[in-house]
Amino acid sequence: MQSDSGQIRRSSNIIQSLFTAGLVVLFLVISAVAGMFVFDQVRRYIAASDSPPPFSPGSGTTESGTPTPDLTSRDLVWKGKERVNVLVMGIDQRAGETGAFRTDTMMVLTLDPVTKTGGVLSIPRDLWVEIADGYGVRRINAAHAFGEKDDYPGGGPALAAKTVERNLGVRIHYYVRVDFNAFIELVNRIGGIDITVEEVIHDEKYPSNDPADPYGYDPLRIEPGQHHFDGEMALKYARTRSTAGSDFDRADRQQKVLKAVFEKVTRLDMLPTLVAQAPQMWRTLQGSVETNLKLDEIIALARLASQVDIDDVRFGAIDERYTVPYVTEDGAQVLILLRDKMRELRDEIFTTEEPPAEEEGVDARTQLDREAATVEVLNGTVTAGLAADVTERLQQEDLNVTHTGNADRQDIEESLIIAHTDKSYTAQYIARFLDLPQSAIVQGSEPGAEYDISVILGADYRPSQ
Repeated sequence: MQSDSGQIRRSSNIIQSLFTAGLVVLFLVISAVAGMFVFDQVRRYIAASDSPPPFSPGSGTTESGTPTPDLTSRDLVWKGKERVNVLVMGIDQRAGETGAFRTDTMMVLTLDPVTKTGGVLSIPRDLWVEIADGYGVRRINAAHAFGEKDDYPGGGPALAAKTVERNLGVRIHYYVRVDFNAFIELVNRIGGIDITVEEVIHDEKYPSNDPADPYGYDPLRIEPGQHHFDGEMALKYARTRSTAGSDFDRADRQQKVLKAVFEKVTRLDMLPTLVAQAPQMWRTLQGSVETNLKLDEIIALARLASQVDIDDVRFGAIDERYTVPYVTEDGAQVLILLRDKMRELRDEIFTTEEPPAEEEGVDARTQLDREAATVEVLNGTVTAGLAADVTERLQQEDLNVTHTGNADRQDIEESLIIAHTDKSYTAQYIARFLDLPQSAIVQGSEPGAEYDISVILGADYRPSQ
């Protein structure tokens, strides 16, 4: 039988292991507020008093009698097999300001429970896209502000997530919204980060963080070379656009900061320090982070993410290779998305396996019958009868097309095959049969959809002769 001291040491090791895993998964979720975000969620979950209790191995109660979650419970495991995608938003909120804010930073972070891999995709804020639900064509960073101002269901994060889904074809399961105080606090708590600056950065118009002068400037200059940044300087380095590549360079710098934070917080000698500082983190960051992730989901994802190696995290950015500059009628300088090229980047970040191949000794017909997918075909063009023609072709292949009609728009340029469920072989088969690229297949955002697969025909579809 183990001694009590041995059990205590083992329980302590479990908690530290979970804390490490939590930092890993929250690197994939928000990185810059990793440890603090976990502890803030625990505080909310247990409804603690003004002086939050420390973690304890196993279940127990707070001083007020509220049950604490059992952080070591074997039941808190991630049971899903579907890739998990999280939209991370940094809010462009100046000191002393209140109201509805645009997003200054947008990233989609992903974790694959099956292959134990992850990814980070940076989205430029000047991307000129259609905001979901009738808000027109705007910069993508405006979606959050519209959602907040108009009390959109779920607020700004929900409208931003739906807009990202519509334009990138990536389902967003969760969101994390953070202001810059959280970023500064974490970097300071971990003792700063080390960054190699590749070129001189000189920004005469870096925005002031002085509440007395929120619209003033705080000139910034960083020389090339190795630097140790505190929280404020790390934020300035990550936010400035004053280099030749503007937003594209900024996305690259933000990902460097993510990696630097990750490397620092996962050092073994850093963990006890962060654990000891948990109560102060709670109090300092209350209100700085908002998310729809629940505590049990965080813990389960943490355990899953503990199996992900940093070398298996892919980084990408929608930069000049995937966009073209454009000046609007109002003179605004924006970026137009090159969707075909963007899909290649998207698939690189969010796909870790080759498309399902036919099983050895099992023909296509058998695999299609196994999935028995229901299909709808929608016409997104002004060409009359297009959906009916495709429906007839698919039915000749013995596919179960149960609905044919018009899409909600008739100006869709690129065809889509939206897989609402996991019947991926049928989606792949339809793409090949209709001579559409595999990148036309996207994961649906409505798992409860009436049909397994929606085929939306765009102007790029060429009817059979």
